[in-house]
Amino acid sequence: MTTKLYYTSPSTTEWMTTITSCREDGDTYIVTLAETAFYPEGGGQPSDKGMIEDIPVIDVFEQNGEVYHRLPSLPSTSTIHCQIDADRRLDHTQQHSGQHLLSAVCIDLFDAHTVSFHLGSDIVTIDLNIPSLSEHELMAIEDRVNELIYANIPVKTYYVSKEEAHTIPFRKLPDVDGEIRVVEIKGVDVSACCGTHVARTGEIGMIKLLKTERHRGMTRLSFKCGKRALDDYRASHTILTNISQQFGTNREMLFDVLCKLESENKELQKQLQQLKQVIYGSEAQTSAQQAENIPVVVRLYEQYTMKDLQAIANEIVTRYNKTAILATTTEHRLVMVKSPSLSLHVGQLFKQQLEAMNGKGGGNERQAQATFSTIEDVHAFMHWLETEVMRVTAND
Repeated sequence: MTTKLYYTSPSTTEWMTTITSCREDGDTYIVTLAETAFYPEGGGQPSDKGMIEDIPVIDVFEQNGEVYHRLPSLPSTSTIHCQIDADRRLDHTQQHSGQHLLSAVCIDLFDAHTVSFHLGSDIVTIDLNIPSLSEHELMAIEDRVNELIYANIPVKTYYVSKEEAHTIPFRKLPDVDGEIRVVEIKGVDVSACCGTHVARTGEIGMIKLLKTERHRGMTRLSFKCGKRALDDYRASHTILTNISQQFGTNREMLFDVLCKLESENKELQKQLQQLKQVIYGSEAQTSAQQAENIPVVVRLYEQYTMKDLQAIANEIVTRYNKTAILATTTEHRLVMVKSPSLSLHVGQLFKQQLEAMNGKGGGNERQAQATFSTIEDVHAFMHWLETEVMRVTAND
């Protein structure tokens, strides 16, 4: 059986050992070692990464007490040099120990029990069996967990039998057979756990709560510990500093400045929309006058978007009772809105010919739109639509 250095010597990140077994598994190989510091995935904690004789370790897992290492190829010798990703290990250790501390504080302050725990590559979450937490409650939790980190409380790990477990004040009594590994934050928390943990709470560094959200009737609390929290603060600080410099203010005034800009932007957008409506009306009038003696307005524009064309087309139909066929050269798109007096179904008309003319789109009885790869296809489809409208009008 492999000696588990991640328990017996948790600071070990580099060591020499021997391969004790090897088997092929598809395109990979699975090996066991006499000693390993590679932590296998378990207890909500992802497995370690690293190298065995410069060969990357793809996965580490445990079955029946034995630790298995998956490799893309085999080392050339049975005596090997191993090295884990120390930064990844420290990160997982900080997050996992931080979760224990956070879960204990949530129970102590608000009787909120952790139902599940997820250690992701960026965010760590716990699901608490309460419907919500207020901002005031979150602040109290965050203050308390960091106080316990600053206190640098010892964290002990040891084993007890199933019979002895009933004498220990576990946060949640484990339902397992055989020996139980205990992680105890002295005077704060006692939990059954197979993960890696710090020796004292000070090694967690800090805990920053990020957000809460409702999840299956519970509260999902997201947080970061240690270097993750530092990196998050560093990134946030850089962003805030750059934005503050951009707007010529300090961080304390930034929110007020942004609120003012948002208010000004809303007013400008309102004025812009009013001006656009004037332009749409003027464009509709000009187009309708140019098509004074025919029932359809056909125009190709360079300066308008599809949204603009739809507005102009509706103005033409509503105010002048003419069918509008409008297109834009910038987007190779076209819209058709029919007048109420035209007896055809626009969506069906598009469906009839659109694919044959290299277009994609569709619509309903009153209007439809299409997109083309080339401006030549736009011209061709516009001409065909105009011909169909004139034919139907002549037969009505």
